[in-house]
Amino acid sequence: MPNSRPLPERLDTLVIGAGMSGIAMGYHLKRRGLDDFLIAEKSDGFGGVWRDNRYPGAGCDVPSHLYSFSFALKPDWSRKYALQAEILDYFEECAERFGLGPHLRTGFTVRSLTFDEGEGRWQVRFWDGSQTSARVVISAVGQLSEPFTPEIEGLSDFAGPVMHTARWDSSVKLDGQRVALIGNAASAIQLLPEVSERARELTIFQRTPNWIISKPDRAFTAFEKWAFAHIPSWQRLYRWGSFLIHELRYSALVKGSLASRFTRWTGKRKIAKGIKDPELRAKLTPDYPPGCKRILLSNDFFEVMQRGNVHLVTDGIARIHADGVEATNGEIIPADTLILATGFVTTEFLPTLEVTGSDGRSLRDAWGASPRAYKGVAVGGFPNLFMLYGPNTNLGHNSIIFMVERQAEYIADKAGLILDGGLKTLAVRPEAENRYNADLQKRLSKTVWAGDCPSWYKTADGVITQNWEGLATRFARTLRTRDDADWEGV
Repeated sequence: MPNSRPLPERLDTLVIGAGMSGIAMGYHLKRRGLDDFLIAEKSDGFGGVWRDNRYPGAGCDVPSHLYSFSFALKPDWSRKYALQAEILDYFEECAERFGLGPHLRTGFTVRSLTFDEGEGRWQVRFWDGSQTSARVVISAVGQLSEPFTPEIEGLSDFAGPVMHTARWDSSVKLDGQRVALIGNAASAIQLLPEVSERARELTIFQRTPNWIISKPDRAFTAFEKWAFAHIPSWQRLYRWGSFLIHELRYSALVKGSLASRFTRWTGKRKIAKGIKDPELRAKLTPDYPPGCKRILLSNDFFEVMQRGNVHLVTDGIARIHADGVEATNGEIIPADTLILATGFVTTEFLPTLEVTGSDGRSLRDAWGASPRAYKGVAVGGFPNLFMLYGPNTNLGHNSIIFMVERQAEYIADKAGLILDGGLKTLAVRPEAENRYNADLQKRLSKTVWAGDCPSWYKTADGVITQNWEGLATRFARTLRTRDDADWEGV
């Protein structure tokens, strides 16, 4: 069972993070016979973002059968798009099924990683002062692990409760309260229906409107669940059908494509039909191509926005007062509770870790303002260090679990070269990393993500650091291609 026993002084592999990526990595390490590993997790169990994000309506915008491991299909998903509690249960069940509990150490937050070139080991220090060393370190902290809190003047002066959606406090009273919601992206539109029903007044502070499409969600019937469980290969066929449908959607993310123009036309038509008031309609209509920012899924957003107790503010926030929020136009909106739906620290990657490589250079200095990696998993000058869900491995059209599985397989093979193959160190060649990323950014320039819109997909200087540049199947082929010449081992 998961535990907080001390870490050993030395081990083969340390995995940082027990979310979806950490579970996938643990499975592939065990499958590869690399059993001397531990998973260090800062919280109290498996689940990652699905353990952290417990706000009302939290769920996934990828279909349930696709947002699951290929090696752990679940025939009894309750609905097409699962909610947080069921997703967390699934990941906890996977961890138990594959015997990962004994490998987990909870309550351990990594503070620094320093590579000892003489020993070929990473010296690992934790925030509680404890230490260990590992031949291989694998980051599985993901891109959505550190909540982002904007710097707003007076935020600390607010007299009422202030909570981020990723740190939801269910004890906070919302019924009959005046609630101010800062942000209007994925988490915001999921919690809007319940909060708008409970709050006396709900004011939403919007920076940029979003493209929204319908969410074809419903409960699975008893027959469907029976068929998934008892008809051989039916669930896999259903899953692959869903995968291929989502792959086809990538064409809408290519700049200037017919699919992109059609998506914009249908999106504007949906807004026109859904919003009666012309002024509100204008505020909710984006002026950038669909996909430049994340496309959101909702069936009730437009309805909620037209409720009598819901108000939309598109002016910026000047400052927070003890009892309200002041907009840049001078209006002060009274508030009893403040909810931050402001997302995560995404473009920095490993923002809480101090990582020092073989030449004494820090990973932050190596990256500068725009993190990058070879195939999203390794950085030159940092031997025996790998990342899951690293730079340019996110998707805008398909399941991230497919991507993470491919990375976990790839990393397990590279770790095997170190642990079983007699290598002391293994590092990607800097020239290979540079060549890979130059080609990657060239391809990304042809996508809608290169457009002029604020998004967590790219850094302030416009470099797209989050997303992969094509089909998920293309990424799989990239990782399957032999690349021995791109690595140097000792």
